[in-house]
Amino acid sequence: MTARSAVSRAAWALVGAALVVAGLSGSAAATTTATPQPMAAPGPAAASAAAAQHVATTGPAGQRYVALGDSYTSSPFTGPPAGPPPGCLRSLNDYPHVVASGAGASLTDVSCSGATTREFANPQTVQGGSNPPQYGALGRNTQLVTVGIGGNDIGFSEIVRSCVSPTPVGSPCKDRYTAGGTDQLRARIAALGPKLATVVNEVKKRSPSAKVLLVGYPSVLPADGPGCYPAVPYTPDDVAYLRGILSTLNDRIAAEARKGGATYVDTATPTLGHDVCQVPGVKWIEGLVPTAPAAPVHPNALGSDALGRAVLATLARD
Repeated sequence: MTARSAVSRAAWALVGAALVVAGLSGSAAATTTATPQPMAAPGPAAASAAAAQHVATTGPAGQRYVALGDSYTSSPFTGPPAGPPPGCLRSLNDYPHVVASGAGASLTDVSCSGATTREFANPQTVQGGSNPPQYGALGRNTQLVTVGIGGNDIGFSEIVRSCVSPTPVGSPCKDRYTAGGTDQLRARIAALGPKLATVVNEVKKRSPSAKVLLVGYPSVLPADGPGCYPAVPYTPDDVAYLRGILSTLNDRIAAEARKGGATYVDTATPTLGHDVCQVPGVKWIEGLVPTAPAAPVHPNALGSDALGRAVLATLARD
């Protein structure tokens, strides 16, 4: 076997591992092309189901806190499961629980792996059941809301899989997404803007007295340099490209927070130096083959704690 074929086999083994967990977390690629549905209020049955979702209370008579979001919020596999349905892969040490503990808040955590903005207003079918529309957890007495969403709207799982390269040369990922002269990923991020604006407006309508925070995504890749091929099999040129995509995504989330009167939580800055290329113990975002309990290319328990601390720091400044 040649060195190149050995690297190729290793790279595609990593893809296989990511595909397995992507299947458990829900297909982001499928949801990114779904036909938009009307943002209708959930009916009585959906509202009842939402009320039955996991509620973790920490602290005496704390403020009512609702967490909405995707797998970067729910933190798959990093701790004991937190409420039904099991396919949401929600963990008891996800960042909403860190925030609830630090703020002494009464938490309703309805985040769900694989969620897009569409699932805020519509049920999400997952392994072992259905997660009711996440908006259903909001009420007029809600005092704090965190929202972590957008990655699946632009095709996170698809990007993780398709950007793997069997060789460390060229820019196959960038070439794929910019073929024809249009950057598809930046176009998806631009299309995400109005969806985020709708989310902020809907949250404020349902919970008019709540403090609303839009939580950005952490530093998945090193802040500079070529990356760490073959441990994370993205070419140096594609690492630079994807680093820019993540920055553009966070810029969009921050812009929509400002326009909608919400607060943006920067999680990229406090997670610098703890990316997928770091050694275990320093690494807060796992690679395609995790070295600590976590989903591929997701925060581990240390990462979820860091995200929670970033939210708490933002609350303390405001």
